[in-house]
Amino acid sequence: MVQIKTREEVDLIRESCRIVAQVLRMLEKSIRPGVSTKELDEIAEDFIRSQGAKPAFKGYNPPNTKAYPASICASIDDEVVHGIPNGRTLHEGEVVSIDVGVLKGRYYGDGAWTFAVAKVSEKKEFLLKVTQESLYRGIEQAVAGKKLHDISYAVQQHVEQAGFSVVRELAGHGIGKRLHEDPPIPNFGEPGTGIELREGMTLAIEPMVNVGTHKIRLMHDGWTVRTQDGEPSAHFEHTVVVRKGKAEILTE
Repeated sequence: MVQIKTREEVDLIRESCRIVAQVLRMLEKSIRPGVSTKELDEIAEDFIRSQGAKPAFKGYNPPNTKAYPASICASIDDEVVHGIPNGRTLHEGEVVSIDVGVLKGRYYGDGAWTFAVAKVSEKKEFLLKVTQESLYRGIEQAVAGKKLHDISYAVQQHVEQAGFSVVRELAGHGIGKRLHEDPPIPNFGEPGTGIELREGMTLAIEPMVNVGTHKIRLMHDGWTVRTQDGEPSAHFEHTVVVRKGKAEILTE
């Protein structure tokens, strides 16, 4: 069931989202050739805990999975999402998606950004540009009175017009007292369909965009998702509140 948040609940979610945004800005300054994803994870966890909050992903344990072992997800090149930080170092020309979840005051915030490691190819630059733009196209539709799949359609149209594909097996989600709440928010769909959006809904909108096929595969660690064809992928995410006229972005 979709939860409508009170003003007080939105303020608590906003605080968790503030920390998410700060972590992403902090990590952007640390992303360079030679740094390991484990180092990035340690920077993020230290800062989150310094804010009186907890890393939402660490120990996250959905049914039929083993607990996620890190504080952030760090997904490189053909890794779509849920890459587990380790000793792997970044190299010039790669792109790395950083996904951050924070729990503070019993409410969650969630956001992601894909960064270029030094200089990258024009294809990767274009992928990042289109994916980021598609996120904001979706957010433009997150207003009271619209339908849920208006968000989905806006993302899909922008991505596919650029010649890329949206991942179909994964989706955005509602967020609040739980990291993943209803409704699921696919990145493809028909406009004018889905539930009606109401003021006070809190949504994590997150396009996951592949250069090639939309098809993906799950790796043996049970978490890391990669593109099936080995082509690069990008991931951008904001937590927003549905408002009248214009959505409020909490993780900006």
